[in-house]
Amino acid sequence: MLGAMTSFIDLTPVGSDAPACGPGSDSACCDPAEAPLAAGLVTGPVAQPVGTGRLSTLPVAVIGAGPIGLAAAAHLHARGIDFVVLEKRDTPGAAVADWGHTRLFSPWEHLVDPVTKDLLEAAGWTHPKESRAPYGKELVEQYVTPLAELPVLAAHIRTGVEVLAVTREGMDRSRSRGRAEAPFVVRLRGASGEVRDETFRAVIDASGTWANPNPLGSNGLEPLGLDAVRDRIVPALPDVLGSDRARFAGKHVTVVGAGHSAANTLIALAGLARSEEGTRVSWLIRSPKAVRVTTAEDELEGRGALGSRVDELVVSGRIDLVPSFEIVAAEESPSGGVRLVGRDASGVSGGAVGEGGSGGGAAGGGAAESRVHDTDVVVVSTGFRPDLDMLRELRLDLDEVVEAPRALADMIDPNEHSCGTVSPHGFKELAHPEPGFFIVGMKSYGRAPTFLLKTGYEQVRSVVAWLAGDVESASRVELVLPETGVCSTVEGGCC
Repeated sequence: MLGAMTSFIDLTPVGSDAPACGPGSDSACCDPAEAPLAAGLVTGPVAQPVGTGRLSTLPVAVIGAGPIGLAAAAHLHARGIDFVVLEKRDTPGAAVADWGHTRLFSPWEHLVDPVTKDLLEAAGWTHPKESRAPYGKELVEQYVTPLAELPVLAAHIRTGVEVLAVTREGMDRSRSRGRAEAPFVVRLRGASGEVRDETFRAVIDASGTWANPNPLGSNGLEPLGLDAVRDRIVPALPDVLGSDRARFAGKHVTVVGAGHSAANTLIALAGLARSEEGTRVSWLIRSPKAVRVTTAEDELEGRGALGSRVDELVVSGRIDLVPSFEIVAAEESPSGGVRLVGRDASGVSGGAVGEGGSGGGAAGGGAAESRVHDTDVVVVSTGFRPDLDMLRELRLDLDEVVEAPRALADMIDPNEHSCGTVSPHGFKELAHPEPGFFIVGMKSYGRAPTFLLKTGYEQVRSVVAWLAGDVESASRVELVLPETGVCSTVEGGCC
């Protein structure tokens, strides 16, 4: 059943009499208004939204033209704020299209942002059947593409533009004086390869994590020797029964990872094995049990059924489960395939964040038994992590484990929360010591795989309201989520 989750967030202004640059500091080292930021005493935004003076003449940069980035654009348009959407790929929604053959867990009722719905319906769009869960391809064709083609958004979307870095004009992360009033500088590489800098009032990073998968190694690194067999390593969510069929037919295929992306691939491979003689399927995880894919009650019916189907395939022997295997190295097998070299983790304590657990590496005492696993092809379904390299010159406050904004991290810890038990949150939890900069969408969850599109839509509504100066609306975060069991996601919100 659906239960209302409502949260009202208090905004605590930063007074002008706040400490300068920290205890014992000379007040001349920075302006009082920005001092709490320099001292690291305030993790939320300053009392007033950015956009006064010179900043008010500049647009807001939205990085990424997926469902969340486009929703942010729609909210900015509705608020009368100028904006530019910067998309690395050639078309909006390209990351979702990459896994277009995969069905989402959420039905249409949870996949359409309210403001974008109003814009689309005004242009004659008809909302798909709310109770049906679409495939990724359908989400792009029936929602993302029509939305991106609306003239009020299309005029602001630039494709084939890669964001290389984000900083402040005239200063790196170490400089404090005048920081909050300085425009953001976004360094871009265009389709023809030219590199240029552009200035913006604020930056909303909705670039997702799809292009930055977790490594195959259980310690968060690529296994030693991987380069020798890289041509036999396949990224997450391949089109097993479609365009990638020939790569797997008649082969021994091993899927590494313990989340729902792995489950989707395992089910497809088991189906392939029925019609393609010689096809074998192994499922390698580093935990003793595949607890991330369960048969627990789940309001998202498709996700609950996915876990049940995988369980049945393991019990019937159609999928060979290889538990407690920590991958350390990879090399060519005697048959010309891949040999995964690792150790037995059944007696080793520890855990990690992320689908398949590649985000952290187990920790325990004593040596573990060495193991090998031979296969023809490896599918890496170990989850994703945020690309933070382009944000090195910004002042971020990220949790050291999940790599999400610190105020959000405890709320989304996958060891404690499912998609539906994440509390509603908005601009305050997403803010950093860099006023006017926000990470939203899947990337805001860092390595936690519990993201829902519906949550992302509420994020951008709150963030844009704050940018517009509507602090009351931004601070009042209301969201209704489906009650779920343990969950995971692929980029774009398959939950």
